[in-house]
Amino acid sequence: MPLSEAAIRLVKPRPKTYKLADAHGLYLEVAPNGSLYWRLKYRFAGKEKRLALGIYPVVTLAKAREYTLEARRLLQEDIDPAVRKRERKLALKRAAANSFESVAREWHSVMRPKWTVRHADDVIESLEKDIFPHLGARPISDLKAPEILDAIRKIEKRGAIDIAGRVRQRCSAVFAYGIATGLVEHNPVTAMKGAFATRRKEPRRMLPAAELPVFLQKLDAYNGDRTVQLGLRLILLTMVRTVELRGARWDEFDFNRKTWSLPAERMKMRAPHLVPLSRQALAALDALRPITGGYELLFPGRSDPRKPISENTLLYALYRMGYHQRATTHGFRALASTILNESGLWRPDAIERQLAHKEQNAVRAAYHRAEYLEERTRMMQWWADFLDAERAKAEA
Repeated sequence: MPLSEAAIRLVKPRPKTYKLADAHGLYLEVAPNGSLYWRLKYRFAGKEKRLALGIYPVVTLAKAREYTLEARRLLQEDIDPAVRKRERKLALKRAAANSFESVAREWHSVMRPKWTVRHADDVIESLEKDIFPHLGARPISDLKAPEILDAIRKIEKRGAIDIAGRVRQRCSAVFAYGIATGLVEHNPVTAMKGAFATRRKEPRRMLPAAELPVFLQKLDAYNGDRTVQLGLRLILLTMVRTVELRGARWDEFDFNRKTWSLPAERMKMRAPHLVPLSRQALAALDALRPITGGYELLFPGRSDPRKPISENTLLYALYRMGYHQRATTHGFRALASTILNESGLWRPDAIERQLAHKEQNAVRAAYHRAEYLEERTRMMQWWADFLDAERAKAEA
């Protein structure tokens, strides 16, 4: 008699394993511990074989019979059900190994040595937050453009347009890596050009040169955090990027040679950068040392001194001084470049080298490193003296 659900629920274990037959080779194997296993007995190529179909009640009687019919159909086509089952397991295993998340993490591990630690962390955290929960488990070769578009539009809907753009670029890079490694044949992200929201990029606001005297007077009178005040002064005196100043460490400064050596991993162009220090810059550092000299960082965060101050700390100080929507810390680089170029005293290449702009020509780049240090040292002292002269104008 075929089995029934009611009969199965009444099954009792015995000291030895025994079987309860259903039909078409399907039977229930009852273990001494009470576990119930579905098995299918069949013949293939003249040999009797067994196929495991699952455990009851996870696999119900109806489901076990469905699996049996599927196996019988395969046998009619001269296909061994056990071989087909192994093939499916292998395909699932490969799909898991080639999921979007696994490929993305592999791409990230390959790229990580080329990035700064902060950027590498930002990349993987953005994918973990906004992409992996929606698409991470899917085989990368199965993903279609609409699914990726939907995930990125979720980011856009919360108003994070810039983040959405970066995540889109990172997804595209993952697919490009998948193509290179033979895991996928095309990049669906490139097919979505024009489908995303964009924010018009405005140039960073530069303080007009005519307003420099008053600004310097206001900076002297700044009544906020002394560390922040000195940070703004050093931004002006060194012409470095804000991120480069925020990450500054005391061991990067050679006070005997009057230089600041920035490592390649903190530089935008991934090349080491040497900044000559004027007398005024050294004085600012001397003023800062009693405040933060006991830390590794010149500008440690309040909650965790192992991390630098936030990227908005200096910008908000400008706001307090009345320069909201009128100036940015990055704009000081453009201001310095404008004034230095207009002075006619310094070679443009020396100015570009001081700003750590990338030189595409390898020979010229080597020349810049070797030849312009002396000129840049004189230039940075001229620039610091110029700022002092501008401050004096406001006091006159």
